[in-house]
Formats: sequence, structure tokens, C-alpha cells
Amino acid sequence: MTRSAEAALLVAAAVIAAMGVALVNFTRGVWLDAQVALTFLVFLAAFGSIHFALRRWAAAANPYVFPLAAFLTAIGFIEVYRLDSDLAGLQRWWLLVGAAISVLVLFLLRDEGVEVLRRYRYLFLAAAVVLLLLPLLPTSWPVHGAIVNGSRLWVRFELPFGGRTLSFQPGEIAKVFLAIFLASYLAERHTAMAASDRRLGPLRIPPMREFGPVVIAALASFGVLVYQRDLGASLLLFALFIGLIYIATGRAAYVWVGGALIAAGGLFAYQMFDHVQRRVEAWIRPFDDFTGSGFQIAQSLFALGSGSLTGSGLGLGEPSRIPFASTDFIFAAVGEEMGYAGTIAVLAGFTLLTAAGFGIALRARDVFRKFLASALTLLLAVQAILILGGVLRVMPVTGITLPFMSYGGSSLLTNLVMITLLARISHGERA
Repeated sequence: MTRSAEAALLVAAAVIAAMGVALVNFTRGVWLDAQVALTFLVFLAAFGSIHFALRRWAAAANPYVFPLAAFLTAIGFIEVYRLDSDLAGLQRWWLLVGAAISVLVLFLLRDEGVEVLRRYRYLFLAAAVVLLLLPLLPTSWPVHGAIVNGSRLWVRFELPFGGRTLSFQPGEIAKVFLAIFLASYLAERHTAMAASDRRLGPLRIPPMREFGPVVIAALASFGVLVYQRDLGASLLLFALFIGLIYIATGRAAYVWVGGALIAAGGLFAYQMFDHVQRRVEAWIRPFDDFTGSGFQIAQSLFALGSGSLTGSGLGLGEPSRIPFASTDFIFAAVGEEMGYAGTIAVLAGFTLLTAAGFGIALRARDVFRKFLASALTLLLAVQAILILGGVLRVMPVTGITLPFMSYGGSSLLTNLVMITLLARISHGERA
């Protein structure tokens, strides 16, 4: 696909977002207004600026990743606007900020590419740990942590004007820094880790001098997240560590051990944390406590069931009955108003984006670029699987956001940066 075809698809995503806003307005008795034009212009400016930056500094980049991301962002934005137009206004601002940072990343990596990131792996590790610790700041400080739904993973900053509060999740940025560290470290040590002759039963154990920094980084990250009760992010990072170590070494035993540790960690969390027990009970028996812990998942199932094949239509359903529909359960809102067809389109978008990411990793000739592309794709894919599995009642709800679609500035910004790095990696290979 050419860059011109990519540009046409990005314009199509902007048109989809604008048309969705227009349809929602029609159901409210409002004719075409400034919201429709503003949505189109914001999407066009955001993804258009990234497109021109790609033409200038990464002309050989994979042309599929940004159109897929733009499509998913458009579908998510339509539902966010349907649920809360004020949140949609903030999401537009975050989209512009994320696009600006993506353009800046492409500019900074224009000469050496992602190889420059490899030199600062321990700096990225330190920054990731600091970011994970930020939600623990005392509430009496101007910048402080906040507990939301039983998890302390937010940082809030009291703005000096207007009495407003700015909130963000530093863990979103930390996961990218950890991916860079892990890819860089394994690029140098993967041969020694795979060739170890030490055994513990059926497992080959790498020397601690090779494996030690990875274990320390993992324990530090997981320890902080478990203390904050952010178990969804803990599971995501654990999957990243296990998945990338398996890719680097080819040892399937790591996957089995990782699965056993996830089961043990889940049992421990169930015994220790009340909100984990409520989520498990809501997953297994959502209708036993319909007005309590099971209300969210029950309303989600009702919404998905009432959507049928084509959905109730934008603005004609009742997704607002689902608690936190604009964040945790945006997929259920899509299922109600866009139906089975809409959910299949979303699933296809994530599947194609994952395939494009792993395709970039497979074609990479440099080990670091291969591992970094794999890590970024794993983050996107596993995060989507965790939240979609929770909505569809395949697993307990983890409380993380659906990439590109859920409302959340820090999540949208981070995901745009991740696919920007993927695009830059693909340019380096083709160039």
C-alpha cells in the first residue's frame, strides 16, 4: 500500500468519526453543528500531521498501522461522545497532544532510528520505576496519588487556575519504558540465556548474572503495582516479561512457569484483596448480586445481547446504564449500538494491528528492533485481550483500558507513541 492510500484511509477515519458524531446529534434533535466539523478537523489534523511526519522522516514505514489505529480511535470516540460529550472534548485534546508527541518522536529518531534508545536502557528502567511510584505521593501535595475503584494508580495535579484537576496514569508510560529496557537487555543476553546448561527439573536455568537484572526489574515493577492494587497492569507487565523472554530464548518452559505463577498470583490476590474477590464473584455469578458487584457485567451482557446483528443505532441504545462504559466497558457500548457487525469490525482492527506489529518484528534484521517490535505488539495485544475478555465474561474484569478506544488521555497518548515506534522500526528495515 502506498503512502497516498494510507492518507486516504486516514481521511476516511476522520469522516467516520465526524459522521458518527452527526448521527448521535440527530438522535438528540440537533442538526449539523460545530461538534461535527471540529471532530473531523481534529482527526484530520492529528493523523494528518503524523502522516506528513512519516513522509518526511520515515517514508518506508509500514503503511497499515496508523490507518488501523485511526479506525479504532474513531469508533471509540463516537461512543465516548455518545456517552459524555464533555469527555469527548477532552479526548480530542488528548488526541492532538498524542499526535504532537508522535511527530516529535519521529523527528528525534529521524537519523539513528530506535537504536538510540538502546544506549539508555537503565535510564528507562529507572524512569519506569519512578513513574510507577508516583501514585504513592501523599494526598496533601499539589501533585498526589489517588485511589479509584480500589486501585491507587492515578496521579492528580491541581491546576492553579479554574479549580480544575488534571489526572493521568503514569503506569501507561512506564510500560513503554519497561519494554525498551527489556528489549535492549535481551538483545545482548538472549544467546547466553538460551544456551544455559543448568537445570532445575525439566527447566534450563540461565546464570543469575544474565537473568538477575530482568528478575530485579520484574519484581520491582510487580511489587509496586501489587502494593497499589493495580492487578490488571501487573498481569499485563508479567505477560510482557514472560512473552518476550520466550521470544528471546525459544524456551517453552518459561511460558508454563509463567502460567503457573499467574495462577498462584491470582489465588494470592483473591485471598488478600476484597475488590479482587468481588470481581471474581461478579465474573462467575454476576446475577447473584445483580444490584451490587455483578451489576456492571450484567448490564454489559444485556447491552451485548440487545445489540443483535446491526445494533440499536448510534444514540438509540442505553449504554449509559453500564457503569464506567466510556472506559472499562466501551466495547459493550459498541456492541449495543453497532451490533455484532460493529464488534467484529473492532476485533478485526485489533487482529490486523497485532498481525502488522508481529510482521514488523519478523522482518526486523536487528535483534533489538525485533525484540522491541515484539514487546510493543505484545503490550497492545495482551491489553486488548484482557479488557475484551472481561467484557465478554471470558475472564474477570481487570480494570484496564481498551487501546485507542476507551476514554483516557494517558492511554491514548501512550498507544500513539507505541505505534509510532513500530512504524519507525519498520522504516529502518525497509530502508
